[in-house]
Amino acid sequence: MDKGYEKEGFDGLRIKTSVAKKFRRFCKHYGKSQSLSLLDMILFFETNEISPSERFGETITSLKFQIKKRFNALIAIIKSIEKQQTEPTAFLIKRLFEVSAQQENEDQMEFKPQELITENEELEYYQKQYKDSQKHYQNLKSDTQLMLKKLKYVRNNFGVGYYRLNLNKKDIERIKYNINHVHNNNRAETR
Repeated sequence: MDKGYEKEGFDGLRIKTSVAKKFRRFCKHYGKSQSLSLLDMILFFETNEISPSERFGETITSLKFQIKKRFNALIAIIKSIEKQQTEPTAFLIKRLFEVSAQQENEDQMEFKPQELITENEELEYYQKQYKDSQKHYQNLKSDTQLMLKKLKYVRNNFGVGYYRLNLNKKDIERIKYNINHVHNNNRAETR
């Protein structure tokens, strides 16, 4: 018996024989009585506000396929972002740390004793070296400040956020030049 409808009586409907056979097969397939199957159909059409003669155009299988394609496209976008933004930034930062480590190694090099020169020449030499190192320090400081100003935090909707370095080509070339020309090979002139 149908739950909730035990006390109700039956009523007859006039249905073509072929349609009645299809309907009975349908009810058997879903394991419901004919009354509940028909009630479920009516409720489906009423709640979704569609007509039985309307065609959806797409089946659930095709919708699943479209969703799967969308997920694949989303994955491709995420991989593209990773490939074009995250990896180059990580490489650039790694390169900066390598250059910094290389500079530290060069700073620890031993110097050979120089030939004797006058006090004035020695004073001029060290003053020039001091001015050059101050100039280089100021250049590195301004480059670092520029990079920090251009560093922007990007919030990632699908995971951890990351930093993006927004520098134009001219600034990058200038920073590369400054990094590659760290030590000016200035030596005292010997007479």
